[in-house]
Amino acid sequence: MNSSMILRAVRNRLIRKLLPKPVSVRHAEYSMVFSADDEDGRPKMELIQLAMAAIQQAMVIDLSEVSQRIKNDIKYPDVWPGEHYKLLAGLVKVLQPKLIIEIGTFTGLSALALKKCLPPDGKLVTFDIIDWRKLANRALVEEDFADGRLEQRLDDLSDPTVMERHLGLLKGADLIFIDAAKDGVQEQRFLTNFAGVQFDKPPFIIFDDIRLWNMLKIWRLIRHPKLDLTSFGHWSGTGLVAFEQK
Repeated sequence: MNSSMILRAVRNRLIRKLLPKPVSVRHAEYSMVFSADDEDGRPKMELIQLAMAAIQQAMVIDLSEVSQRIKNDIKYPDVWPGEHYKLLAGLVKVLQPKLIIEIGTFTGLSALALKKCLPPDGKLVTFDIIDWRKLANRALVEEDFADGRLEQRLDDLSDPTVMERHLGLLKGADLIFIDAAKDGVQEQRFLTNFAGVQFDKPPFIIFDDIRLWNMLKIWRLIRHPKLDLTSFGHWSGTGLVAFEQK
């Protein structure tokens, strides 16, 4: 355990002692609320309209086939609002992106949700530093990759030199979903690296867990048009950004 992890663990213990949970729940995280009038990156009407259309789609999208992949755990894709899977699928349904980049494959639930409404000529490339096959609780199976529309690449896009190797791919991204370290540091590296990509057109970026303590600063300081969709996405925070380049 490195020093930052030790400090985080000590801080969390102190917070729990000073600020006990007001109610008993399965999982709780500490956060903070901020004023909206002085925030940079206020959403434009187009972003709000996109979110509303995606929410409408999320209301009717069936992800039961994804939930069936989960063994001995909560059927997270069926929990909506509260989990982000149906909202992810709703955004894909509305945007019909030709290329989705996911950062953070993990068990593959988000990849399956994103692929649900991917157009026939669309592609989803999911990045991680761990091969999905090495996870005991994986939701992915080999058949998910058979049609060529889903691909996993083992690389860390927070490293600028690694990012360079994938510029040809990244520049065509229509939608980027970031579900990685959630430490507020790695996410800033992604944003810094993306600023150097000459995208074919401005992509939309979805950030997971924006209400978590470590993510509060990074979300607040994003100056691109953005919208907090937590009430219709993940209980721990879902943010949608229109990544406009200067």
